Amino acid sequence: MRQEMSRREAAELRRGRQKPRSPEGWGLLLLLWYLAFYRPVITESHLRRKTMEFLFIRFSAWQFAGCDKLWAGLVTTLCHNIRHHFGAFPLSVFHVLGSRPLLASGFSQREWILKKGTCLKLWATLFVLSAGLTILLVALLVPGIKDHQALKVVGSAVTSLSGSGLALGAFSILKNLLISEKHKIERLTNSEKFTSQLGFMSKVRNEVEILVDYLAFMEIFQRRRLRVVLEITSLDTCYPEKVAGVLNAMNTLLSEANTPFIFILAVDPSVIVPCLEQTGCMKGLADNGYLYLNRTVTLPFSIPEMGARSRLSFLEAAIQTREDLMYRVITHNVELRRDKARGAAAEAAGRQEVEAEAVRCIHEAFRVLHDGADPLARYLPTSGAHLRRIVNTIPVTLRLLLHRSGLPAAPWPRAAAAWVVLADRWPCRLSWALQCLEDAWQMWPSRDLASRSLWSIFQENVAELSSLGQPLHNVLSLDADPELFQNFLACDFPFSAGEARDLLGVTVNLDHSIRHKMGLLRGLGRLQ
Repeated sequence: MRQEMSRREAAELRRGRQKPRSPEGWGLLLLLWYLAFYRPVITESHLRRKTMEFLFIRFSAWQFAGCDKLWAGLVTTLCHNIRHHFGAFPLSVFHVLGSRPLLASGFSQREWILKKGTCLKLWATLFVLSAGLTILLVALLVPGIKDHQALKVVGSAVTSLSGSGLALGAFSILKNLLISEKHKIERLTNSEKFTSQLGFMSKVRNEVEILVDYLAFMEIFQRRRLRVVLEITSLDTCYPEKVAGVLNAMNTLLSEANTPFIFILAVDPSVIVPCLEQTGCMKGLADNGYLYLNRTVTLPFSIPEMGARSRLSFLEAAIQTREDLMYRVITHNVELRRDKARGAAAEAAGRQEVEAEAVRCIHEAFRVLHDGADPLARYLPTSGAHLRRIVNTIPVTLRLLLHRSGLPAAPWPRAAAAWVVLADRWPCRLSWALQCLEDAWQMWPSRDLASRSLWSIFQENVAELSSLGQPLHNVLSLDADPELFQNFLACDFPFSAGEARDLLGVTVNLDHSIRHKMGLLRGLGRLQ
Protein backbone atom coordinates (compact mmCIF):
# COMPACT_ATOMS: atom_id res chain seq x y z
CA MET A 1 0.00 0.00 0.00
CA ARG A 2 2.84 2.38 0.76
CA GLN A 3 4.43 1.63 -2.63
CA GLU A 4 1.13 2.34 -4.35
CA MET A 5 0.75 5.63 -2.50
CA SER A 6 4.32 6.65 -3.44
CA ARG A 7 3.55 5.88 -7.07
CA ARG A 8 0.35 7.95 -6.92
CA GLU A 9 2.14 10.87 -5.31
CA ALA A 10 4.83 10.86 -8.00
CA ALA A 11 2.14 10.76 -10.70
CA GLU A 12 0.31 13.71 -9.12
CA LEU A 13 3.52 15.74 -9.03
CA ARG A 14 4.13 15.04 -12.71
CA ARG A 15 0.66 16.43 -13.44
CA GLY A 16 1.65 19.70 -11.80
CA ARG A 17 -0.31 19.27 -8.56
CA GLN A 18 0.80 20.88 -5.32
CA LYS A 19 3.61 19.16 -3.47
CA PRO A 20 2.58 17.63 -0.12
CA ARG A 21 3.84 19.37 3.02
CA SER A 22 5.55 17.78 5.99
CA PRO A 23 4.92 18.90 9.60
CA GLU A 24 8.63 18.65 10.40
CA GLY A 25 11.43 21.21 10.48
CA TRP A 26 10.27 24.54 9.03
CA GLY A 27 6.97 22.85 8.27
CA LEU A 28 6.31 22.63 12.02
CA LEU A 29 6.50 26.41 12.37
CA LEU A 30 4.13 26.81 9.43
CA LEU A 31 1.78 24.27 10.98
CA LEU A 32 1.72 26.19 14.29
CA TRP A 33 0.98 29.41 12.38
CA TYR A 34 -1.99 27.82 10.62
CA LEU A 35 -3.19 26.24 13.88
CA ALA A 36 -3.26 29.61 15.59
CA PHE A 37 -4.66 31.93 12.94
CA TYR A 38 -6.41 29.93 10.19
CA ARG A 39 -9.40 27.66 9.85
CA PRO A 40 -9.25 24.89 7.20
CA VAL A 41 -11.87 24.50 4.48
CA ILE A 42 -12.67 21.18 2.78
CA THR A 43 -12.84 22.04 -0.92
CA GLU A 44 -13.83 20.06 -3.99
CA SER A 45 -10.19 19.86 -5.12
CA HIS A 46 -9.15 18.42 -1.76
CA LEU A 47 -11.78 15.69 -2.00
CA ARG A 48 -10.39 14.74 -5.43
CA ARG A 49 -6.83 14.38 -4.22
CA LYS A 50 -5.39 10.96 -4.97
CA THR A 51 -2.34 11.26 -2.75
CA MET A 52 -2.94 9.40 0.47
CA GLU A 53 -1.05 8.47 3.61
CA PHE A 54 -1.86 5.42 5.71
CA LEU A 55 -1.14 5.18 9.42
CA PHE A 56 -1.05 1.49 10.36
CA ILE A 57 -1.79 0.54 13.96
CA ARG A 58 -1.76 -3.00 15.30
CA PHE A 59 -3.93 -3.91 18.26
CA SER A 60 -3.54 -7.38 19.75
CA ALA A 61 -6.51 -8.04 22.01
CA TRP A 62 -4.54 -10.79 23.73
CA GLN A 63 -2.22 -8.16 25.28
CA PHE A 64 -5.24 -6.57 27.00
CA ALA A 65 -7.10 -9.81 27.74
CA GLY A 66 -6.57 -9.41 31.48
CA CYS A 67 -7.94 -5.86 31.47
CA ASP A 68 -11.49 -5.29 32.70
CA LYS A 69 -12.12 -2.75 29.93
CA LEU A 70 -10.70 -4.18 26.73
CA TRP A 71 -12.39 -1.49 24.64
CA ALA A 72 -10.36 1.13 26.55
CA GLY A 73 -7.18 -0.58 25.37
CA LEU A 74 -8.40 -0.26 21.78
CA VAL A 75 -9.15 3.46 22.06
CA THR A 76 -6.02 4.32 24.03
CA THR A 77 -3.86 2.45 21.49
CA LEU A 78 -5.46 4.49 18.73
CA CYS A 79 -4.94 7.81 20.55
CA HIS A 80 -1.36 7.00 21.55
CA ASN A 81 -0.28 6.08 18.00
CA ILE A 82 -1.86 9.17 16.42
CA ARG A 83 -0.19 11.38 19.04
CA HIS A 84 3.16 9.65 18.47
CA HIS A 85 2.89 9.89 14.67
CA PHE A 86 2.15 13.63 14.44
CA GLY A 87 3.87 14.80 17.61
CA ALA A 88 2.50 15.82 20.99
CA PHE A 89 3.06 19.59 20.67
CA PRO A 90 0.96 20.28 17.51
CA LEU A 91 -1.88 18.18 18.91
CA SER A 92 -1.71 20.08 22.22
CA VAL A 93 -1.89 23.40 20.35
CA PHE A 94 -4.86 22.09 18.36
CA HIS A 95 -6.68 21.26 21.61
CA VAL A 96 -6.50 24.96 22.59
CA LEU A 97 -6.41 26.92 19.33
CA GLY A 98 -7.48 24.51 16.58
CA SER A 99 -10.76 24.70 14.68
CA ARG A 100 -12.96 22.08 13.05
CA PRO A 101 -12.73 22.22 9.23
CA LEU A 102 -15.57 23.85 7.30
CA LEU A 103 -17.18 22.61 4.09
CA ALA A 104 -16.75 24.93 1.12
CA SER A 105 -19.94 26.76 0.16
CA GLY A 106 -19.21 26.38 -3.57
CA PHE A 107 -16.39 25.39 -5.90
CA SER A 108 -13.94 27.77 -4.29
CA GLN A 109 -10.33 26.56 -4.12
CA ARG A 110 -9.55 28.57 -1.00
CA GLU A 111 -8.48 26.09 1.68
CA TRP A 112 -7.75 28.47 4.55
CA ILE A 113 -9.84 31.21 6.17
CA LEU A 114 -8.31 33.73 8.54
CA LYS A 115 -9.80 33.49 12.04
CA LYS A 116 -10.66 37.17 12.43
CA GLY A 117 -12.07 36.69 15.91
CA THR A 118 -8.82 35.13 17.14
CA CYS A 119 -6.78 37.89 15.54
CA LEU A 120 -8.94 40.60 17.08
CA LYS A 121 -8.75 39.00 20.51
CA LEU A 122 -4.98 38.66 20.23
CA TRP A 123 -4.48 42.25 19.08
CA ALA A 124 -6.86 43.52 21.77
CA THR A 125 -5.01 41.53 24.44
CA LEU A 126 -1.62 42.77 23.24
CA PHE A 127 -2.92 46.35 23.07
CA VAL A 128 -4.32 46.21 26.61
CA LEU A 129 -1.13 44.54 27.82
CA SER A 130 1.00 47.26 26.19
CA ALA A 131 -1.24 49.98 27.63
CA GLY A 132 -1.03 48.46 31.08
CA LEU A 133 2.75 48.17 30.91
CA THR A 134 3.01 51.76 29.68
CA ILE A 135 0.87 53.07 32.53
CA LEU A 136 2.82 51.00 35.03
CA LEU A 137 6.21 52.19 33.73
CA VAL A 138 5.07 55.81 33.68
CA ALA A 139 3.82 55.49 37.24
CA LEU A 140 7.12 53.97 38.35
CA LEU A 141 9.68 56.01 36.39
CA VAL A 142 8.34 59.46 35.47
CA PRO A 143 9.21 62.10 38.14
CA GLY A 144 6.25 63.82 39.65
CA ILE A 145 3.93 60.90 38.85
CA LYS A 146 5.73 58.23 40.87
CA ASP A 147 3.90 59.28 44.00
CA HIS A 148 0.43 58.63 42.51
CA GLN A 149 -0.61 55.19 43.78
CA ALA A 150 -3.75 55.11 41.62
CA LEU A 151 -1.77 54.87 38.36
CA LYS A 152 0.33 52.04 39.79
CA VAL A 153 -2.80 50.12 40.80
CA VAL A 154 -4.47 50.66 37.41
CA GLY A 155 -1.33 49.68 35.49
CA SER A 156 -0.77 46.58 37.59
CA ALA A 157 -4.41 45.47 37.25
CA VAL A 158 -4.55 45.98 33.48
CA THR A 159 -1.23 44.21 32.97
CA SER A 160 -2.23 41.30 35.21
CA LEU A 161 -5.62 40.79 33.56
CA SER A 162 -4.31 40.88 30.00
CA GLY A 163 -1.26 38.81 30.82
CA SER A 164 -3.33 36.22 32.64
CA GLY A 165 -5.26 35.45 29.41
CA LEU A 166 -2.03 34.69 27.56
CA ALA A 167 -0.70 32.72 30.52
CA LEU A 168 -3.93 30.71 30.72
CA GLY A 169 -3.63 29.74 27.04
CA ALA A 170 0.00 28.71 27.51
CA PHE A 171 -0.96 26.71 30.60
CA SER A 172 -3.71 24.88 28.66
CA ILE A 173 -1.23 23.94 25.93
CA LEU A 174 1.26 22.72 28.54
CA LYS A 175 -1.47 20.73 30.29
CA ASN A 176 -2.48 18.95 27.06
CA LEU A 177 1.19 18.36 26.31
CA LEU A 178 1.72 16.58 29.63
CA ILE A 179 -1.67 14.81 29.88
CA SER A 180 -2.36 12.84 26.71
CA GLU A 181 -5.69 11.54 25.44
CA LYS A 182 -4.62 8.08 26.55
CA HIS A 183 -4.24 9.25 30.15
CA LYS A 184 -7.58 11.06 30.03
CA ILE A 185 -9.44 7.96 28.87
CA GLU A 186 -7.68 5.75 31.42
CA ARG A 187 -8.62 8.21 34.16
CA LEU A 188 -12.24 8.20 32.98
CA THR A 189 -12.44 4.41 32.96
CA ASN A 190 -11.10 4.26 36.50
CA SER A 191 -13.82 6.60 37.76
CA GLU A 192 -16.68 4.79 39.51
CA LYS A 193 -19.11 7.59 38.68
CA PHE A 194 -18.13 7.42 35.04
CA THR A 195 -18.47 3.66 34.66
CA SER A 196 -21.71 3.32 36.61
CA GLN A 197 -23.76 6.35 35.57
CA LEU A 198 -22.54 8.31 32.57
CA GLY A 199 -21.53 5.47 30.25
CA PHE A 200 -18.23 5.34 28.43
CA MET A 201 -19.41 5.90 24.85
CA SER A 202 -20.17 9.63 25.09
CA LYS A 203 -16.98 10.47 27.00
CA VAL A 204 -14.76 8.45 24.71
CA ARG A 205 -16.46 9.94 21.68
CA ASN A 206 -15.68 13.48 22.86
CA GLU A 207 -11.99 12.63 23.06
CA VAL A 208 -11.97 10.83 19.73
CA GLU A 209 -13.82 13.66 17.96
CA ILE A 210 -10.89 15.95 18.70
CA LEU A 211 -8.57 13.45 17.04
CA VAL A 212 -10.87 13.20 14.01
CA ASP A 213 -10.94 16.99 13.63
CA TYR A 214 -7.16 17.11 14.00
CA LEU A 215 -6.72 14.48 11.28
CA ALA A 216 -9.00 16.50 9.00
CA PHE A 217 -6.88 19.59 9.73
CA MET A 218 -3.66 17.69 8.95
CA GLU A 219 -5.16 16.39 5.69
CA ILE A 220 -5.56 19.91 4.36
CA PHE A 221 -2.22 21.08 5.71
CA GLN A 222 -0.26 18.15 4.30
CA ARG A 223 -2.23 18.22 1.00
CA ARG A 224 -2.92 14.50 1.14
CA ARG A 225 -5.71 12.28 2.43
CA LEU A 226 -5.13 10.47 5.72
CA ARG A 227 -6.44 7.07 6.72
CA VAL A 228 -5.83 5.36 10.05
CA VAL A 229 -5.84 1.57 9.56
CA LEU A 230 -6.33 -0.31 12.82
CA GLU A 231 -5.69 -4.06 12.65
CA ILE A 232 -7.42 -5.98 15.46
CA THR A 233 -6.12 -9.49 16.07
CA SER A 234 -6.47 -12.21 18.72
CA LEU A 235 -9.99 -11.08 19.61
CA ASP A 236 -11.18 -14.69 19.45
CA THR A 237 -8.97 -15.51 22.45
CA CYS A 238 -10.87 -13.14 24.81
CA TYR A 239 -13.97 -13.55 26.94
CA PRO A 240 -17.39 -12.96 25.30
CA GLU A 241 -18.16 -9.71 27.16
CA LYS A 242 -14.84 -8.21 26.08
CA VAL A 243 -15.42 -9.21 22.46
CA ALA A 244 -18.74 -7.36 22.46
CA GLY A 245 -17.12 -4.33 24.11
CA VAL A 246 -14.47 -4.03 21.38
CA LEU A 247 -17.08 -4.29 18.61
CA ASN A 248 -19.17 -1.61 20.34
CA ALA A 249 -16.11 0.64 20.51
CA MET A 250 -15.55 0.06 16.79
CA ASN A 251 -19.12 1.06 16.02
CA THR A 252 -18.67 4.21 18.11
CA LEU A 253 -15.53 5.22 16.22
CA LEU A 254 -17.20 4.52 12.87
CA SER A 255 -20.48 6.26 13.70
CA GLU A 256 -19.43 9.49 11.98
CA ALA A 257 -20.08 9.66 8.23
CA ASN A 258 -16.61 10.96 7.29
CA THR A 259 -14.51 9.13 9.84
CA PRO A 260 -10.90 8.48 8.70
CA PHE A 261 -10.66 5.10 10.46
CA ILE A 262 -10.44 1.74 8.72
CA PHE A 263 -10.74 -1.34 10.93
CA ILE A 264 -9.37 -4.69 9.84
CA LEU A 265 -10.96 -7.32 12.07
CA ALA A 266 -8.95 -10.55 11.78
CA VAL A 267 -11.10 -13.13 13.57
CA ASP A 268 -12.58 -16.59 13.17
CA PRO A 269 -16.38 -16.14 12.83
CA SER A 270 -17.03 -19.63 14.16
CA VAL A 271 -15.49 -18.47 17.48
CA ILE A 272 -16.75 -14.87 17.54
CA VAL A 273 -20.41 -15.67 16.77
CA PRO A 274 -20.97 -17.89 19.86
CA CYS A 275 -19.21 -15.24 22.00
CA LEU A 276 -21.61 -12.57 20.78
CA GLU A 277 -24.63 -14.81 21.30
CA GLN A 278 -23.66 -15.33 24.96
CA THR A 279 -23.69 -11.61 25.76
CA GLY A 280 -26.54 -9.14 26.18
CA CYS A 281 -25.64 -7.14 23.06
CA MET A 282 -27.77 -9.43 20.86
CA LYS A 283 -31.14 -8.21 22.14
CA GLY A 284 -33.31 -7.27 19.19
CA LEU A 285 -31.34 -9.43 16.75
CA ALA A 286 -32.97 -12.76 17.71
CA ASP A 287 -29.73 -13.82 19.45
CA ASN A 288 -28.08 -14.21 16.06
CA GLY A 289 -24.37 -13.36 16.01
CA TYR A 290 -24.21 -13.62 12.22
CA LEU A 291 -26.73 -10.77 11.90
CA TYR A 292 -24.66 -8.63 14.24
CA LEU A 293 -21.47 -9.21 12.24
CA ASN A 294 -23.28 -8.49 8.97
CA ARG A 295 -24.38 -5.11 10.31
CA THR A 296 -20.91 -4.30 11.65
CA VAL A 297 -18.62 -5.43 8.82
CA THR A 298 -18.92 -3.44 5.58
CA LEU A 299 -16.41 -5.49 3.55
CA PRO A 300 -16.29 -9.15 4.59
CA PHE A 301 -13.17 -10.89 3.39
CA SER A 302 -13.02 -14.61 3.97
CA ILE A 303 -9.64 -15.96 2.92
CA PRO A 304 -10.12 -18.73 0.32
CA GLU A 305 -8.62 -22.14 0.90
CA MET A 306 -4.91 -22.59 0.28
CA GLY A 307 -3.71 -23.85 -3.05
CA ALA A 308 -0.99 -26.46 -3.53
CA ARG A 309 1.81 -23.91 -3.93
CA SER A 310 0.75 -21.99 -0.83
CA ARG A 311 0.69 -25.18 1.23
CA LEU A 312 4.21 -26.10 0.12
CA SER A 313 5.43 -22.58 0.86
CA PHE A 314 3.98 -22.69 4.39
CA LEU A 315 5.43 -26.15 4.91
CA GLU A 316 8.85 -24.90 3.89
CA ALA A 317 8.55 -21.95 6.27
CA ALA A 318 7.44 -24.25 9.11
CA ILE A 319 10.52 -26.47 8.95
CA GLN A 320 12.99 -23.58 8.72
CA THR A 321 14.62 -21.96 11.72
CA ARG A 322 14.05 -18.39 12.79
CA GLU A 323 17.46 -17.35 11.40
CA ASP A 324 16.66 -18.95 8.03
CA LEU A 325 13.40 -17.02 7.81
CA MET A 326 15.11 -13.73 8.63
CA TYR A 327 17.78 -14.42 6.02
CA ARG A 328 15.10 -15.18 3.42
CA VAL A 329 13.38 -11.84 4.17
CA ILE A 330 16.69 -10.00 3.69
CA THR A 331 17.45 -11.71 0.37
CA HIS A 332 13.88 -11.08 -0.81
CA ASN A 333 14.27 -7.36 -0.12
CA VAL A 334 17.55 -7.32 -2.05
CA GLU A 335 15.91 -9.04 -5.02
CA LEU A 336 13.05 -6.55 -4.99
CA ARG A 337 15.46 -3.61 -5.14
CA ARG A 338 17.44 -5.26 -7.92
CA ASP A 339 14.32 -6.01 -9.99
CA LYS A 340 13.06 -2.49 -9.41
CA ALA A 341 16.31 -1.02 -10.69
CA ARG A 342 16.35 -3.26 -13.77
CA GLY A 343 12.83 -3.34 -15.07
CA ALA A 344 10.91 -0.56 -13.37
CA ALA A 345 9.57 0.84 -16.64
CA ALA A 346 8.42 -2.53 -18.03
CA GLU A 347 6.84 -3.45 -14.71
CA ALA A 348 5.00 -0.13 -14.54
CA ALA A 349 3.67 -0.60 -18.07
CA GLY A 350 2.42 -4.10 -17.28
CA ARG A 351 0.82 -2.90 -14.07
CA GLN A 352 -0.93 -0.08 -15.89
CA GLU A 353 -2.32 -2.54 -18.45
CA VAL A 354 -3.66 -4.85 -15.74
CA GLU A 355 -5.09 -1.89 -13.82
CA ALA A 356 -6.83 -0.56 -16.94
CA GLU A 357 -8.41 -3.96 -17.59
CA ALA A 358 -9.49 -4.23 -13.94
CA VAL A 359 -11.12 -0.79 -14.08
CA ARG A 360 -12.93 -1.75 -17.29
CA CYS A 361 -14.29 -4.94 -15.74
CA ILE A 362 -15.36 -3.13 -12.55
CA HIS A 363 -17.19 -0.47 -14.58
CA GLU A 364 -18.91 -3.18 -16.62
CA ALA A 365 -20.04 -4.98 -13.45
CA PHE A 366 -21.39 -1.75 -11.96
CA ARG A 367 -23.17 -0.99 -15.23
CA VAL A 368 -24.97 -4.32 -14.89
CA LEU A 369 -26.04 -3.41 -11.35
CA HIS A 370 -27.46 -0.08 -12.56
CA ASP A 371 -29.28 -1.61 -15.54
CA GLY A 372 -32.92 -1.93 -14.54
CA ALA A 373 -33.59 -4.23 -17.52
CA ASP A 374 -31.01 -6.79 -16.37
CA PRO A 375 -32.45 -9.67 -14.28
CA LEU A 376 -29.80 -9.06 -11.61
CA ALA A 377 -31.52 -5.81 -10.58
CA ARG A 378 -34.48 -7.82 -9.21
CA TYR A 379 -32.25 -9.58 -6.68
CA LEU A 380 -30.50 -6.54 -5.20
CA PRO A 381 -31.23 -6.07 -1.47
CA THR A 382 -33.16 -3.11 -0.13
CA SER A 383 -30.82 -2.71 2.84
CA GLY A 384 -28.23 0.04 2.44
CA ALA A 385 -25.66 -1.94 4.46
CA HIS A 386 -25.98 -4.98 2.18
CA LEU A 387 -25.74 -2.80 -0.93
CA ARG A 388 -22.51 -1.28 0.35
CA ARG A 389 -21.13 -4.76 1.02
CA ILE A 390 -21.92 -5.80 -2.55
CA VAL A 391 -20.42 -2.64 -4.05
CA ASN A 392 -17.28 -3.04 -1.92
CA THR A 393 -16.87 -6.73 -2.74
CA ILE A 394 -17.27 -6.69 -6.55
CA PRO A 395 -13.94 -4.88 -7.25
CA VAL A 396 -12.04 -7.26 -4.96
CA THR A 397 -13.60 -10.32 -6.62
CA LEU A 398 -12.84 -9.09 -10.14
CA ARG A 399 -9.24 -8.24 -9.28
CA LEU A 400 -8.76 -11.73 -7.83
CA LEU A 401 -10.23 -13.21 -11.00
CA LEU A 402 -7.78 -11.21 -13.11
CA HIS A 403 -4.91 -12.25 -10.87
CA ARG A 404 -5.82 -15.94 -11.17
CA SER A 405 -6.79 -16.31 -14.81
CA GLY A 406 -5.46 -13.22 -16.57
CA LEU A 407 -7.85 -11.35 -18.83
CA PRO A 408 -11.41 -12.62 -18.26
CA ALA A 409 -13.87 -13.44 -20.98
CA ALA A 410 -16.67 -11.02 -21.85
CA PRO A 411 -19.41 -12.45 -19.57
CA TRP A 412 -17.20 -12.65 -16.47
CA PRO A 413 -17.89 -9.16 -15.04
CA ARG A 414 -21.63 -9.83 -15.10
CA ALA A 415 -21.18 -13.36 -13.74
CA ALA A 416 -18.87 -12.12 -10.96
CA ALA A 417 -21.40 -9.45 -9.95
CA ALA A 418 -24.18 -12.06 -9.90
CA TRP A 419 -22.04 -14.42 -7.81
CA VAL A 420 -21.33 -11.68 -5.27
CA VAL A 421 -25.06 -10.94 -5.00
CA LEU A 422 -25.80 -14.66 -4.63
CA ALA A 423 -23.29 -15.02 -1.77
CA ASP A 424 -24.67 -11.94 -0.02
CA ARG A 425 -28.38 -12.76 -0.31
CA TRP A 426 -28.30 -16.53 0.32
CA PRO A 427 -25.12 -17.41 2.26
CA CYS A 428 -26.64 -20.51 3.89
CA ARG A 429 -28.15 -22.13 0.79
CA LEU A 430 -25.11 -21.32 -1.33
CA SER A 431 -22.78 -22.74 1.33
CA TRP A 432 -24.90 -25.90 1.45
CA ALA A 433 -24.76 -26.34 -2.32
CA LEU A 434 -20.99 -25.79 -2.35
CA GLN A 435 -20.45 -28.22 0.54
CA CYS A 436 -22.53 -30.92 -1.17
CA LEU A 437 -20.57 -30.31 -4.38
CA GLU A 438 -17.26 -30.61 -2.53
CA ASP A 439 -18.35 -33.84 -0.83
CA ALA A 440 -19.50 -35.29 -4.15
CA TRP A 441 -16.17 -34.43 -5.79
CA GLN A 442 -14.26 -36.08 -2.93
CA MET A 443 -16.37 -39.25 -2.90
CA TRP A 444 -16.65 -39.70 -6.69
CA PRO A 445 -13.65 -37.98 -8.29
CA SER A 446 -14.16 -39.89 -11.54
CA ARG A 447 -17.63 -38.48 -12.17
CA ASP A 448 -18.07 -35.57 -14.55
CA LEU A 449 -19.70 -33.09 -12.18
CA ALA A 450 -18.39 -29.90 -13.77
CA SER A 451 -21.16 -29.75 -16.38
CA ARG A 452 -23.99 -30.21 -13.88
CA SER A 453 -25.89 -27.16 -12.67
CA LEU A 454 -25.43 -25.95 -9.14
CA TRP A 455 -29.20 -25.85 -8.72
CA SER A 456 -29.57 -29.58 -9.48
CA ILE A 457 -26.97 -30.40 -6.82
CA PHE A 458 -28.86 -28.26 -4.31
CA GLN A 459 -32.16 -29.96 -5.19
CA GLU A 460 -30.71 -33.41 -4.59
CA ASN A 461 -29.69 -32.49 -1.04
CA VAL A 462 -32.39 -30.03 0.03
CA ALA A 463 -34.17 -32.68 2.13
CA GLU A 464 -31.01 -33.17 4.21
CA LEU A 465 -30.77 -29.40 4.70
CA SER A 466 -34.35 -29.38 5.99
CA SER A 467 -33.50 -32.04 8.56
CA LEU A 468 -30.68 -29.80 9.87
CA GLY A 469 -32.98 -26.81 10.36
CA GLN A 470 -32.48 -26.70 14.14
CA PRO A 471 -28.65 -26.56 14.33
CA LEU A 472 -28.55 -24.24 11.28
CA HIS A 473 -31.43 -22.01 12.38
CA ASN A 474 -29.34 -18.84 12.85
CA VAL A 475 -27.56 -19.34 9.55
CA LEU A 476 -30.78 -20.04 7.61
CA SER A 477 -32.24 -16.79 8.93
CA LEU A 478 -29.58 -14.90 6.97
CA ASP A 479 -31.06 -16.01 3.63
CA ALA A 480 -33.53 -14.02 1.56
CA ASP A 481 -36.65 -15.41 -0.12
CA PRO A 482 -36.15 -19.14 -1.02
CA GLU A 483 -38.28 -18.80 -4.18
CA LEU A 484 -36.02 -16.03 -5.43
CA PHE A 485 -33.05 -18.33 -4.81
CA GLN A 486 -34.65 -20.92 -7.07
CA ASN A 487 -35.32 -18.38 -9.81
CA PHE A 488 -31.78 -17.04 -9.49
CA LEU A 489 -29.98 -20.39 -9.93
CA ALA A 490 -32.50 -22.27 -12.06
CA CYS A 491 -33.45 -19.55 -14.56
CA ASP A 492 -31.56 -16.27 -14.57
CA PHE A 493 -28.03 -17.32 -13.56
CA PRO A 494 -27.64 -21.10 -13.99
CA PHE A 495 -24.09 -21.49 -12.70
CA SER A 496 -22.53 -24.86 -13.43
CA ALA A 497 -20.61 -26.86 -10.86
CA GLY A 498 -17.35 -26.10 -12.67
CA GLU A 499 -18.03 -22.36 -12.67
CA ALA A 500 -18.98 -22.49 -9.00
CA ARG A 501 -15.72 -24.25 -8.18
CA ASP A 502 -13.72 -21.60 -10.06
CA LEU A 503 -15.58 -18.73 -8.42
CA LEU A 504 -15.28 -20.25 -4.95
CA GLY A 505 -11.54 -19.56 -5.05
CA VAL A 506 -12.18 -15.80 -5.35
CA THR A 507 -15.25 -15.59 -3.10
CA VAL A 508 -14.47 -13.25 -0.22
CA ASN A 509 -17.96 -12.25 0.99
CA LEU A 510 -19.02 -15.78 2.00
CA ASP A 511 -18.23 -16.94 5.52
CA HIS A 512 -16.41 -20.24 4.99
CA SER A 513 -16.98 -21.25 8.61
CA ILE A 514 -20.66 -21.82 7.69
CA ARG A 515 -19.62 -24.39 5.10
CA HIS A 516 -17.23 -26.05 7.54
CA LYS A 517 -20.03 -26.33 10.11
CA MET A 518 -22.27 -27.93 7.49
CA GLY A 519 -19.53 -30.39 6.58
CA LEU A 520 -19.19 -31.35 10.23
CA LEU A 521 -22.96 -31.87 10.59
CA ARG A 522 -23.07 -34.01 7.44
CA GLY A 523 -20.16 -36.11 8.72
CA LEU A 524 -21.84 -36.64 12.09
CA GLY A 525 -25.07 -37.61 10.32
CA ARG A 526 -23.30 -40.30 8.33
CA LEU A 527 -21.75 -41.72 11.50
CA GLN A 528 -25.22 -42.15 13.01
